[in-house]
Amino acid sequence: MTSRGPLTGIHVVDFTHVLAGPACAYYLSLLGADVIKVERAGRGDAMRHRGGTDRTAMAEGMSTAYRTQAAGKRSIALDLESDTGREVMDRLLARADVLVENHRPQTMAALGLDDAAIAERYPRLLHCAMTGYGRGGPREDAAAYDVNIQAVCGIMTMTGTAESGPTRTGAPIMDYGTALAAGFAITSALWQREKTGRGGLVDVSMLETAFTLMSAPIVDYLATGTAPKPRGNSANSRSPGAGTFPCREGSLSLGVNEEAQFRALATTIGREAWLTDERFADRNARRDHAGELEADLADLLLMRTAGEWERDLVAAGVPAAQMRSLPDALALDDVAARAFFQAPAGADQDKSARLPTLPFRLNGARSAPPSGPAPRLGEHTRVILEELGYSAEQASEIAGEASNHS
Repeated sequence: MTSRGPLTGIHVVDFTHVLAGPACAYYLSLLGADVIKVERAGRGDAMRHRGGTDRTAMAEGMSTAYRTQAAGKRSIALDLESDTGREVMDRLLARADVLVENHRPQTMAALGLDDAAIAERYPRLLHCAMTGYGRGGPREDAAAYDVNIQAVCGIMTMTGTAESGPTRTGAPIMDYGTALAAGFAITSALWQREKTGRGGLVDVSMLETAFTLMSAPIVDYLATGTAPKPRGNSANSRSPGAGTFPCREGSLSLGVNEEAQFRALATTIGREAWLTDERFADRNARRDHAGELEADLADLLLMRTAGEWERDLVAAGVPAAQMRSLPDALALDDVAARAFFQAPAGADQDKSARLPTLPFRLNGARSAPPSGPAPRLGEHTRVILEELGYSAEQASEIAGEASNHS
């Protein structure tokens, strides 16, 4: 556990699986919290065995999808259907500051860990419950993954084109968006507990997180009744000259939304005549003649490569970016300068071991690397049991029972 983060001294019980819950707990660990991952004896988190393209790692229970948000944690393997397993969980929660879980309420209730029971037995505990639809609605017990939330929230009908039909985003943004929302909620709740002395339920909804990520088109629909349609690579601003255009080599994304940006664009690409053309004199005129403006722009951009245009336009203050593949994006100088990807402490410090950290800095300090690599299933069971007050003999016995569980 790192001693540098603002959450140093905070104890987190990570009773999560798949992506959103584990990612939330991972972010807390990067901020200094001591995170203990409680896993089912036998196979552990299902993501150990699926996700990514490394089949050997999946077979070993250490898939890349699991390792992405497991570093820096300690793993304890428990059979929570046994009396011993429940007793250990009780000791863990009794000393914890935060419980992060993303199970259905009925699953938690079956384990004797429903919301009311947790609140009564652990009054200072912050119970972060991450579910597809949140508490209190008709779907509160419905299972949901990222792909389900993308389908139900409406974002897929806004992605792609009329020809392609609804399209899922290429990355599980609802999972990671929910993880960030939950981290924000937990840190807010910790501050509230400082003032009240009491914990409580932190109810995080994946659907509401999705709606948060879609705020602008949702508010426009509520105000105007105009449902959003798929716009392909066009910008949400609907500004003429904002969108993605093919170049002699590659494609270029432009975000020309302000007058100064339009003037800089026209000057840099050699179209100063636009600035005195009444068709393009102001935003409204450009909107009325968007087709003519964009046709001229598209023809011009084909004369040079996307990389050349990006270099000159960015220098002129125009929001512009060459469309890149993931490998090309990771090779950007900006990535190296910020040190966003870091290998866990104690791991081989090569490229293959690097993991995402936190997308922000506190007082200029970059995020600390994960305090250790992703744990093997139950790797820290005995140590944690002894920390909870069990004797070495008891810890060995309980750990042995868990390792024999299937």
